[in-house]
Amino acid sequence: MSQSTPARRPSGPREPVRALIFGASLREDSLNATLAALAATVVEAHGGTVDRATMREFDGPSYDMDAQQASGFPPGAEAFRRRLEASDCCVIASPEYNFSMPGALKNAIDWVSRYRPQPFKERHALLISASPSMVGGNRGLWALRVPFEHLGTRVYPDMFSLAQAHQAFDADGRIANAQLQERFERTVVGFLDLVEADKHYPCAKKAWIEFLGEQPDPATDRVE
Repeated sequence: MSQSTPARRPSGPREPVRALIFGASLREDSLNATLAALAATVVEAHGGTVDRATMREFDGPSYDMDAQQASGFPPGAEAFRRRLEASDCCVIASPEYNFSMPGALKNAIDWVSRYRPQPFKERHALLISASPSMVGGNRGLWALRVPFEHLGTRVYPDMFSLAQAHQAFDADGRIANAQLQERFERTVVGFLDLVEADKHYPCAKKAWIEFLGEQPDPATDRVE
């Protein structure tokens, strides 16, 4: 069997792309923090700039409109909004809690969705997960797509879920299985290519949106 070849970008430097990357678990040494760190390594290796964050930086009290009207936004929501707006895209490594997304992440999304202009709209997102289970947290990612897509986020069609993640990483934090490592790299690089095209080549952005069946029309714009 031939040795797998890592994902490679075609010749030429990448136009600037900045990615906010974080694991969505509050636990410091979570499997998803490890996967997020690996994603950051791949982004940097392929010409992107990374803003590494943790879920604790974006955590806050349960969303409450009364609290928002009385006191404004909590520090975690403000940090999430500010760093989203400073980035072209985000990569979120999210665990699966009871077949769905973590409550802390959903709560952060709920807070930030209240800002105007709404910062998730037209932001690109790549969703990845790691879990000891045989499905790798994939069910949680499908649940996470729902609020993001409702808010107008361009969620990358491919997702990556690492099954049996408690024994999947080597000592260097890479995926020990060479084929899975290659697939992970290709997913991240493909995502970067799309974000780069959207940011720097408007004709590609128009073609991508129309491919999804969303003809530009103010009457059908995503929610603000």
